Amino acid sequence: MAVHAHPDDESSKGAATSAKYAAEGNEVLIVTLTGGERGDILNPAMDRPGIKERIHEVRKEEMAAAAAALGVQQTWLGYVDSGLPEGDPRPPLPEGSFATLPLEGPTEALVKVVREFRPHVMITYDEHGGYPHPDHIRCHEVSVAAYEAAGDPGAFPDAGEPWTISKLYYTHGFIRDRMVLFSDEFERHGQESPFKEWLSRWDSNRGDLMARVTTQVECGKYFPQRDDALRAHATQIDPNGIFFAVPLEWQQRLWPTEEFELAQTRVTTSIPENDLFAGVDAASEAQP
Repeated sequence: MAVHAHPDDESSKGAATSAKYAAEGNEVLIVTLTGGERGDILNPAMDRPGIKERIHEVRKEEMAAAAAALGVQQTWLGYVDSGLPEGDPRPPLPEGSFATLPLEGPTEALVKVVREFRPHVMITYDEHGGYPHPDHIRCHEVSVAAYEAAGDPGAFPDAGEPWTISKLYYTHGFIRDRMVLFSDEFERHGQESPFKEWLSRWDSNRGDLMARVTTQVECGKYFPQRDDALRAHATQIDPNGIFFAVPLEWQQRLWPTEEFELAQTRVTTSIPENDLFAGVDAASEAQP
């Protein structure tokens, strides 16, 4: 189970891993917490009459296409996108939006999905949300709370029979080492790196995400499905944008993995890992 804040997050964070496990016969469920209603139209080709007016329906259609591209199941938790307020000071979040709600309600809703689907592994964001969007940070908080509560018979008794998740991972996508590797490859081919400005503004105080990575899943074979899923989110992803700047062959040759951090585990495993299910088989036999 991968828990994400908005439609399109599942396609930009751990998507090839989801496609890999689904193709190998595992059940994979994407849980999308909000509808992404307050997202801007980031692809100029989609900034046309009739799109913004029905953005909620459009993003549902895009999500269905992305899930099909990845070969996974998907469900909505039904909360309203909080948007990303800008300004100094930042204005308050819209009343009733996801990040403004008490933690208990979304946690119970996610626990219900966990107890119905019965995953062995949950993937979500770290404590910074991957980036500091209020919905991403709340997604982290809700996911961790649900991981802890789902197997507790005393927690949310109306949400179904308890189910204990074996492992909780944080997905890490913006790895500096990866960008440097691709930048060097552009230079070797006499081309300017699309990551040059991003790397020049890198704040060393952010820390080294690669140092937090415990698990690298080889999934380069599924990068084309990941890209198809990204393109399915046509309002959010510019097909001429940075997501597609690095040739697929380079990615598959130089960095064919996706990166995760084992945040909590109830099973025994060895670090580093190359499989999110490492150590799960024996533990799963103990559950009904």
